[in-house]
Amino acid sequence: MRLVFAGTPEFARVALAALHAAGHEIALVLTQPDRPAGRGMQLQASAVKQWAVQHGLPVAQPRSLKTDGAFAADAVQAREALAQADAQAMVVAAYGLLLPQWVLDIFSPPSRLGCINIHASLLPRWRGAAPIHRAIEAGDPHTGISLMQMDAGLDTGALLLCRALAISEQDTTASLHDRLAALGAELVVEGLANPQNWQAQAQSTDGIVYAAKVDKAQAALDWRLDAALLARRVRAFNPAPVAHTALQGEAIKVWAAHALPNADPAHGQPCGTVLAAGDTGIAVATGTGTLVLTALQRAGGKRMDAAAFLRGFALAPGACFDLSGGPVPQPLA
Repeated sequence: MRLVFAGTPEFARVALAALHAAGHEIALVLTQPDRPAGRGMQLQASAVKQWAVQHGLPVAQPRSLKTDGAFAADAVQAREALAQADAQAMVVAAYGLLLPQWVLDIFSPPSRLGCINIHASLLPRWRGAAPIHRAIEAGDPHTGISLMQMDAGLDTGALLLCRALAISEQDTTASLHDRLAALGAELVVEGLANPQNWQAQAQSTDGIVYAAKVDKAQAALDWRLDAALLARRVRAFNPAPVAHTALQGEAIKVWAAHALPNADPAHGQPCGTVLAAGDTGIAVATGTGTLVLTALQRAGGKRMDAAAFLRGFALAPGACFDLSGGPVPQPLA
C-alpha cells in the first residue's frame, strides 16, 4: 500500500520501520523540524528523520500545518507534497502537530483509508501527550495500543483495533515505551493488511482521562505524599524528566525507588526524614509509609546505586530531604 507516514520520536520510528519491512511504499515522511539537543545544543534530526534518510525516503519538516498561521508557507508546501504523494492512507504516530481539517480531507474515506493514528493507551483513557507516563503514575494495571481513525478532535476518533498490555510493578516509562512501540508497530501492520475487516467503533463517553504533558516541576518528589505514589512517579519519570529532590542544598536525581512493604505508615518522623541508609537503599519517611531510594545521581555525576552513592555522600538517619513548597499535589485519576 502507498502510505504517508507522520511521526517524530523513537516510538514512531519503530512503526515506520515495520511498515517499510512489511512492503508498504512510503511515499512521504512528515516529521518535526530538527531541534537543538545535547550539551552542545547542536541541531539534531528526529529518530524518524534519521531512519527515513538512511533508507532513502522523502522527508518534509513543516513547522506548522496551519495555512493561516505564522508558518503558512510551510503548510502550503506540505499540502502540495501530500497531494503529489497520492497515498492511500496516512499513518500517524507521535507526530507532535495536530492535523487540520484539510489534511483529514485529503485522506477521507471512502476513496482513501483516512489518517490512522497509533496511540499508546486504551482510549478513551489517557488521551493526549503523555499516556505512558500517566498510566504508570496512576498505577494502572494495564495499558495498550489503540489504532484510531483520526478526526478533528484530540484523540477522539473511532477505534479500529485495540490490544492490551500489562504494566508490571517494575516498568518504567522507558521499558513500557519500548514494549508499546513494538506492539504499535505490530498492530498497524496487522490492521493495514486487512483494512476491509475494520469495524470502526465510536469511543465510549465514560472513562475519559487526559494525559497532560510532563514537565520537570512535576517530577519534584513531594515527601508529603504516599510512598506508593512516589514510587510510581519515580518509575513514570524515568528516563525523563527524572524524579528529583534536594539534600543539603544539592539537587539529587532519583532513578529507582520502591515503597517499603508492610512499613508502619505512622513512622512518627517529619516527611523527608532519612530513617535508614545502607547498601540496599536510603529509607525516607513520606506522608504515608516509607520510600526506599535505590539509584541516585548527584548534580554533574553519574547514576549509581545506593551503596556507591553513600560512599561519596555521608548520610545518616535524621537527615532530611527538602520539601517542595505549595499545596500537596493530588494523585491522578
